Amino acid sequence: MNPTSGFPLSRRGLIRTSAGAALAALGLGVGAQSAAAVTATKRFDLTQPSHDLFRSKDTHGARVQQSFAFDWENKFLFVATKRTGSTEADGDLCINKMDFDGNYLSYMHLNGFGHGVAFAALPSGSDTELWIECAANTGGYGTALAPIRYTADTTLGSPAASAAYRPISGATEYTCSVDPVYRRMIVRYHTSSGKRIAVYPLSAFETRDFGGPLVDFKQPTIPGTPQGYTLYGSYMYYLTGDAYPKPGTPVGDGNSYLTSIDINTGTVEQGPVLTKAGSTLHFREPEGLAIYRTDAGEARLFLGFATGEDGDRRSSIFYKNVLV
Repeated sequence: MNPTSGFPLSRRGLIRTSAGAALAALGLGVGAQSAAAVTATKRFDLTQPSHDLFRSKDTHGARVQQSFAFDWENKFLFVATKRTGSTEADGDLCINKMDFDGNYLSYMHLNGFGHGVAFAALPSGSDTELWIECAANTGGYGTALAPIRYTADTTLGSPAASAAYRPISGATEYTCSVDPVYRRMIVRYHTSSGKRIAVYPLSAFETRDFGGPLVDFKQPTIPGTPQGYTLYGSYMYYLTGDAYPKPGTPVGDGNSYLTSIDINTGTVEQGPVLTKAGSTLHFREPEGLAIYRTDAGEARLFLGFATGEDGDRRSSIFYKNVLV
């Protein structure tokens, strides 16, 4: 059964920059910038079982996936992988267009864009616009955000940061993820004092007129290797963990954990909770989170894993669907 489908979106306008958030630029504050700026919603119960979308599907390249995003109107899935032959510092990505059964359809190469921790795929008529980090620094992380029209079987070099979008004054790195249900975009960005989170109405990205975020808070300390994040309603979801099994070690349960964060307080709501989704897969590295809602109205939190043999990595994606 096809577990996903989508809802319409439109967008317009073009301007280059926007007013920054002074608090974020200074790296100050530990909680949310404004109290209860986002109406409280239900959240996913991270202790509930996960279900398969698909397992061990081929992508264009042989390297691990980094993240994924749904075009919820045109009903396509986009999986970001590292470019074959590129170093981590290059920031070269391959965007794989797939159907919801995990069948590979086409690719687009994005050179010099970033690490690919998270991105958004916004429907634009019959096309898809990717909001993704760009202008990779020497560490391979994007220093701005760019809207890129997905164009099959092409290669695109990154725009300069000055020609892209930097909605947070003083931020040095950016990624983003979309909540298609409540129509918001979450941005994770870096400052001299560490990682912070800002949430905008999706209309800010549609019109390129950002203004101030709805909430802006310091990311709480969560142990483990960051592997993805997303937003649903008034809660952020955060994925951590490492690849396993390591050579010569038993399979075990790994260390893939999910955590939910209340964006109105900037504090952990649930977790970290160990996830065993796809625990029987050979090689399993947590890579990416995304939100989708079915035609029947069921919201789902999707979590991805890079799986498969070295030199032939595959994509595996699962979901949780219990709200509390």
